Order: sequence, then C-alpha cells, then structure tokens
Amino acid sequence: MRYDELAELGQQLRVDAVRASDAAGSGHPTSSMSAADLAAVLLVNHLRYDFNRPDHPGNDRLILSKGHASPLLYALYRMAGAVDDEEFLTYRRLGSRLEGHPTPRLPWVDVATGSLGQGLPVGVGMALAGKRLDQVPYRVWVLSGDSEMSEGSVWEAVEHASYERLDNLTLIIDVNRLGQRGPTRHQWDLDAYARRLEAFGWHTIAVGGHDIAAIDAAYAEAESTTGQPTAIIARTHKGRGVAAVEDQEGMHGKPLPDADQAIEELGGPRFIRVEVKPPPAARVLRDTRGGNLERPVFDLGDSVATRTAFGKAIAALGSARPDIVVLDGEVGDSTRAEYFAKEYPDRYFECYIAEQQLIAAAVGMQVRGYVPYAATFAAFLTRAHDFIRMAAVSDATLNIVGSHAGVAIGQDGPSQMGLEDLALFRSVHGSTVLYPCDANQTAHLVAAMADQRHVSYLRTSRGDTPVIYGPGEEFRVGGCKVLRSGDRDRVTVVAAGVTVHEALRAATLLEQEGIGVRVIDLYSVKPVDTETLREAADETGCLLTVEDHHPEGGLGDAVAETFADGGPAPRLVRLAVRNMPASATPEEQLHEAGIDAESIAAAVRLLVGQAVVR
Repeated sequence: MRYDELAELGQQLRVDAVRASDAAGSGHPTSSMSAADLAAVLLVNHLRYDFNRPDHPGNDRLILSKGHASPLLYALYRMAGAVDDEEFLTYRRLGSRLEGHPTPRLPWVDVATGSLGQGLPVGVGMALAGKRLDQVPYRVWVLSGDSEMSEGSVWEAVEHASYERLDNLTLIIDVNRLGQRGPTRHQWDLDAYARRLEAFGWHTIAVGGHDIAAIDAAYAEAESTTGQPTAIIARTHKGRGVAAVEDQEGMHGKPLPDADQAIEELGGPRFIRVEVKPPPAARVLRDTRGGNLERPVFDLGDSVATRTAFGKAIAALGSARPDIVVLDGEVGDSTRAEYFAKEYPDRYFECYIAEQQLIAAAVGMQVRGYVPYAATFAAFLTRAHDFIRMAAVSDATLNIVGSHAGVAIGQDGPSQMGLEDLALFRSVHGSTVLYPCDANQTAHLVAAMADQRHVSYLRTSRGDTPVIYGPGEEFRVGGCKVLRSGDRDRVTVVAAGVTVHEALRAATLLEQEGIGVRVIDLYSVKPVDTETLREAADETGCLLTVEDHHPEGGLGDAVAETFADGGPAPRLVRLAVRNMPASATPEEQLHEAGIDAESIAAAVRLLVGQAVVR
C-alpha cells in the first residue's frame, strides 16, 4: 500500500477515535490519535494475523499496553472487518464487548490492559513461549505509552527481554509528551528513552511517529534485528490533526469538545477496509506424550515440609503433563521448584528477583495454552498484587505457589513472613486458595490445581510437619477434613496448614481434661466447605479459628463469611497473628502469636468455662 494511502488509514483511525468517544460521552480520543499512524502501518504492512482464527498458532500478538487508547484498537478491528460500525459505536455501553479498556471478552485481545506498565511484561512471557516453547516465529508487538515507561515493572521486563535475547519482541513507545495531568518526565527527549533501553541491551530506533515511511522502515528493521529485542521510540502529537486539542494540556481522557468540527478537520468519516496479512503456516512443536500421573507418596508419621512435597509433586506432574511450565523468582532451592528444573529444564523459567515479571510471564504463557506454576516466597507476592488482580480481569488461568508462609518460618523475621497472602488471594475474583498441612495432601492439591480455572494459590510451609494423611486420601477443591469428632464435642477448632498440627495437639490435651473438641482441617480456604462448617456449628455451638496469618482477610474471615448470609450464627472466636513478630524459633513464634497448641487449649477452656489456673 502506498504511503499516502497509509496516511489516509491513520486519519480514519483518528476519526473513529473521535466518533467512538463522542458516542460514548467518555474515552481517550487524544491518546488514540497520537498513535494512529503507528497503528495503521503496523496493521497493514507488518502484522500477521487471522482475525477469523484468533487461536492460530502463527498469529502475531498485539498488546495495547496503553489500554486507555482502546478507541484506537477498536478502530483497527473495524478497519480489519472484525467488528462492524454498529458495534463500534456501542463503545463503553452496558453489554458491549468494546469496554473502556480492552479485555479478552474480545477474542483478539489476549490480556486485559489499562493498568499501565503491564503490557511489556506480559509480552515478554508470550515472546518466551514463542522462542522456547512453541518454537513458532510469531512476533509480539507491544504498543506502549510514554507515561508508563516510569513503571518499575517495565524495567523488569526490559532487562528480562534483553537477557533472554527476545528478538521476536518489539516495543513501540508512543512518545506524545503529555500524560494525564501534564508533561511526562522526559517529554520529547527520545534520546533519554534510547539511552536507558540501550544500556539494558536493546536495539533502539527513534522515528517521527507521523512519518509513514520512517515508521514502515523502523518496523522492517525491527523484524530483521536478531539477538536482541527492539524498541521503536516514536515522537508523536497527542490529539494529532485537530488544532483545538493537538499537543494541548488538559485534554486527556475527554471526548473532543466539538466532535463534528474535529471530524471535518480530519477529512470526514472513512469506511476503508483492509486485508490483514495472514500468518504463515505454523505447527506448535509441543510434546504431547504425557504419561499417567504418579504422585509422590509419603509415609504416615514421617515429617516432610509441604514445600518439599510441592517440589516433588510438580516434578511428577511435569512428566504426565507436557503443558506444565514452572517459573521461579530466584528462590527455587527454597520453594523446591528446582526439582522441576532438574527434570525439565526446557520448561523452567528463571525470572530472578522480579516478582512482577514472574507473574506477568506466567500470564503471557497461559495465553499460549500452557499451565504455569509461578513460585516464590508468599511475602514477596505482594509486590505482584496488581498483576494478579489484572490476571483475573484477563480471565487468565495460572497457578501461584507461595512458600515460607507465616511466623512458623522462625528466625528470619517479619520481612520474610507471608502474613497477608491469604487475604490477597481470597480477594481476587474467581480465585481458588489452598493451604495444605501435610505432604500427601499437598501432592493431591498440586495436581488438582492443573485442572482449575482462573487464579489458584497454594500456600506452603518452610518447616517439616507430620504426615497425617495416607496417599490414597482424596482432597477435593472446596472440601475440608474432619480430623477429630465426637458426640460430646463442645468446640470446633478450624485450622489450616501448620495450625492443624497445633490444633490436634491441643485436642489431645483437652481430651485428658474431659473436654471434647472437634478439629477441622480447612485446607480449601476458598471456596470453603460451607456444609461441614454449618454442621459443626450446629453440633458444637462454637467455632475457634486458628491461623498463621493476620486476622484480616484470612481463615477466620473465610469461616465468618459462611454465616454472614443468613441463618443462625455460632459463637466465633479467632486466633491469629496480631503482634509484629521478631526473630525467634518457629515454636517460640507460634507461642508469641498465640496460635500454638497451648494457646488453643487455653482459648477452648475459656470458651467452655473451664479455665485452668496454672
């Protein structure tokens, strides 16, 4: 296509951004208009994509990291014939697929964007899958805004892409100088961006973002560059083509004040359709020779850390499931993810100390049909919370494993203790949260996670704990186990993970005093086994929850919410970590937090009116 024709397509995209935002009464037309020429040249001359087969393995991947510029993306879809004009003008309306920021409700959108700084990290995961897993020569194109280049997550991705020599990844930076409230940090200093990216090992190309020939040449150069990723740094004008808003502050996130005048100034509506080049024939070289799953077996009475059971279980799962991949945050020796690495190094991805990139890469890989398990310390997953939140918005399916949870890790102290993780993951839409207490239970749950939808979280512990379940025991997601019960039970203790063993010891102590205690292992913290909890409440009248976690949002809240929707509520008492821990042995930590066997027994005595003076 001639360059003057490509320029016309850029104008069509600008007009459509104005039209859609005006029809919606909201939106970001000026942010769309700055990148219109970049998008037009990419769609027509360089993107390889079959819109009728969005799951084609050879399709290039296009991520609009600056998701607020969604009118531009939807205008591209209209230009390609994927959506018609009637649907296009439903932008931002109730029930429309064309949301304010893109989500996979549209089959051509791989991941939700709009939380800035996430497109490139996810793109790194897709590019890694292309080079190391799929072995298919698709290209990943990420269109980014200049404001989001301030995000730390972007630089985690920049370094990782360079380290992995991802020459199938191209970052396009729309440097339009203006952010939401005013000028960006570097404004139009393209060299400032280039210097930083080059220092990380990227190939950079600076261009005028409205020079069609230069844009086309830059894309071609990116496609021919080998051994390193490419960043195209494009100087553009926000609101390009409309004098009243072009390069003007105060116009971010607003429809144009006079849409009709703007459309006329841009040359009026156009309804040009283009044929997008199809991807080359591609076959994913994925080994499909999985075998039967042989879970590791642990003997009753042995002491095994659940993190160790995870490592052995994920290695076994890797043999049965060639679609399993594992990602590590440079703690694989501690999380035991290294067991998988030794067996399947080609499906193991070291993300180093970069938890945002860890989760983002997992999200990118699941787009390509893989089942990722991303593992690090539970405490450090808080850094990646926004990526986990956006994974849910993307309807992504991934498994996250947080080890070294709670005060039970001992002497390392509070900076290493995951005490907020249950609350974090329980609050994620559609999530599953699992907290095993022994090795055989862990092995079962690791395998079960592979068939779950959405975000699943497994909480593992550092120290050895007794194996209390036989290898043949079944553990359904949403279930629990009643470990002790009797007709004379006066209190039900609900525990999970390390506190299960403390609860059992407390029950043994109390039995000697004639106090019957029911013990429930609530290994599925979300969803919970409502029926069993209600039955226990009816029969004992009082529930005591015990958790190695802060009181907010964890096990106690999960149990309390069971009774929040009507019906009689039992007396509910919660033991949790309410202090700020310091260094101490695991046993001392549990006692100081008031969640060890002695503390549980004391609480039960108070509840039944039989406190013993010691």
